[in-house]
Amino acid sequence: MLIVAATSASGLAVLVTAVFLACAVEMVEALTIVLAVGRTRGWRSAIEGTVAAVLLLAALVGIFGPALVRIPIDVLRLVVGGVLLIFGLQWLRKAILRSSGLKAFHDEDAIYEATVAELRAAGERPDRDRLAFVMVFKGVFLEGLEVVITVITLGTSAHRLGLASATAAVALILVGIVGAVVAKQLSAVPENAMKMTVGILLTAYGTFWAGEGLKVKWPGGASDVMLLVLVGFYTLLVWALISVIRATSPTKAEAHS
Repeated sequence: MLIVAATSASGLAVLVTAVFLACAVEMVEALTIVLAVGRTRGWRSAIEGTVAAVLLLAALVGIFGPALVRIPIDVLRLVVGGVLLIFGLQWLRKAILRSSGLKAFHDEDAIYEATVAELRAAGERPDRDRLAFVMVFKGVFLEGLEVVITVITLGTSAHRLGLASATAAVALILVGIVGAVVAKQLSAVPENAMKMTVGILLTAYGTFWAGEGLKVKWPGGASDVMLLVLVGFYTLLVWALISVIRATSPTKAEAHS
């Protein structure tokens, strides 16, 4: 009984960590755009663009979210596993390239300055700033869409959609508070380390749920234990890949992020 409780707790810890870090990274990137627009072109358009994006995301969740419960469980697991694998491997690829020195680190300061420069180059701002609205709307919607997909896929696959949603809400609140306090784009956040962790967790989850959808019989029979094994395996694999790339490639990181 104690072993079951411990493995269940470990599975929940992996879920909460994956959701929180994934959501925090996306929200930091969205906050960078909102702050750049708000401080350069005015807060009215920035707030309106943010609200419009959030409302559209809420509508999409309301329309398509309930449909997930009508999908056969094995099909749902296979689809969710595939989506998580795609997301996880994309995040891992970028994180590995940055850690290996083949790609420059994601620089929120540079993104912030580039956004400000683009907005200033547009000239005088009218009362209704269409450019500012569109820029914020696009940024918040795209980053928010990744948050929604992460929360729904992870939460649904683990039958913990409420917990995943609550974790995402906590991440949103914390990033918002920190952003309001420091009034800048949170460039001190160790984003590549967060993305590396998220990539490993999403890839592990994706592998596990895709296997469940294909009716793979995992060794040991304890799902949470196998999930931790997969996390450990991908962590070692990523470390090995970074070590090999660093040792064999003299290529320097590109100047852009």
